[in-house]
Amino acid sequence: MSTTMPKHIFVLMLENRSFDHMLGFSGLSGTDAATGSHTTIEGLAGDECNVFGGTEYTVVRGADYAVPADPGHEFPDVLTQLTGVHRYAAPYPPVDNSGFVDAFSHSGGAGANLGEVMRCYDTPRQLPVLYALAQEFAVCDHWFASLPGPTWPNRMFAHAASSAGLDHSPSTAEILEWETVDGFAPPNGTIYEALQAAGRSYHLYSGDEFPIVSALKGIELTDVHRIDDLVAALANANTPFPYDYVFIEPSYDALHDYRNSSCQHPLADVRGGEALLKTVYEAIRNSSVWESSMLVIAWDEHGGFFDHVSPPRAVAPGDTAPGSKYNQYGFTFEQYGVRTPAIVVSPLVPRGTIDHRIYDHASIPKTVEVLFGLGPMTERDANANHLLSLLSLASTGDRPAPPTRLPSPGQAPAVMAAAAPSPLAAIGAGAVPVTRPDASVNRGVLPTFVHAAMRQDLLMRPDQKQAILARVAGLETRADAMAYMQDVQNRLRTGASGVRSALA
Repeated sequence: MSTTMPKHIFVLMLENRSFDHMLGFSGLSGTDAATGSHTTIEGLAGDECNVFGGTEYTVVRGADYAVPADPGHEFPDVLTQLTGVHRYAAPYPPVDNSGFVDAFSHSGGAGANLGEVMRCYDTPRQLPVLYALAQEFAVCDHWFASLPGPTWPNRMFAHAASSAGLDHSPSTAEILEWETVDGFAPPNGTIYEALQAAGRSYHLYSGDEFPIVSALKGIELTDVHRIDDLVAALANANTPFPYDYVFIEPSYDALHDYRNSSCQHPLADVRGGEALLKTVYEAIRNSSVWESSMLVIAWDEHGGFFDHVSPPRAVAPGDTAPGSKYNQYGFTFEQYGVRTPAIVVSPLVPRGTIDHRIYDHASIPKTVEVLFGLGPMTERDANANHLLSLLSLASTGDRPAPPTRLPSPGQAPAVMAAAAPSPLAAIGAGAVPVTRPDASVNRGVLPTFVHAAMRQDLLMRPDQKQAILARVAGLETRADAMAYMQDVQNRLRTGASGVRSALA
């Protein structure tokens, strides 16, 4: 580990992609972070497969930029993907990564090409921004989702080294219950509370009005700004950048099923996320904080896409027990989820570093804790590996200068181009209709975005709390949810009730 440590940590967390899906065919080679010897990433040989219905589905180079159906990634889906088992009973069954096609056939794959989840990107050609970052800095090829489940609880591990026992996407009934105690609150608090208590500063940036982090207890409207504001702050050489820790969320375009987003959800064109990676990296790289910064790029979970590496057992956070109020399946949190990509960017990282050590999203707060002298929040971050050892150079001059500009992500879709000059797509861009309007609101991650909207609505209109809760309680369909979120978005943009959102 370098004797020179960063002063600013930036984290950008994207959506729903496995390691093999993004980097399995990248062919990356370099220097082992632990041993210093030559190594290659643990990628694909090309003969990895799943068998379903008597048909063999082999990994294929050249994934679609956007997929026609969203592969399932709720707890039961991931159970099938990792083990071939369809019903959970503790302990977690043996993992062999055999059921990805099976799970897809029972979720998003009905009527679609079942081999879609086995298709992987030709990284240098299709994902030139990600490939350039992976070549230039450090790739962590044993970074796993924090649990074998969906977006919301996995993201909570990045904020609290725990999901407080939550092992599923919450329902509207659950988020209403949480609001009786002012939001979702992990028992031992969040990294933001720990930073604040230690006199350290943080800030949150988002590509649109509904960042998932805003559902956390204690997050205020003024804590979250637009990514364009981050870019402007970093470009302002006359004002020192004031934040020790920055967490960045992409745009989700929840009002249009992710179609115009930069989050890399499977329904979105992956090049929107490439554009976001380029924007964030170049803003930091060309700023005055570059030499004292570290950028961590991660994906919250695998989104149902195949990965051939079996995730190992994990240390339970220890702050909850199976059967607690947030626990639906009796999961013990002693099993990691599917492997996801991760890149660590810093001028103190040797070029072409490949790290085979085990990480999960709790490694993010662990890194913050070690850098700023904070204690662990749970047993998971207490036992997690941190990322500071990747910053092994004595000075920023001990490596070739990293590029100031990254390659173009290629021709973006029309809805992305319409967002110019910023490549960050905003909700409402492109007239893409909402799909499945009559489906239940309580499917997938939609209640999470409703929760983010509701939290901000409550902060804008505290005198209307009972009316707000009653409206959310009455949401039955996706169309109901979209109408409510549209109303909240309009209030955020116009500063309803005299409260001007930082996101406006």
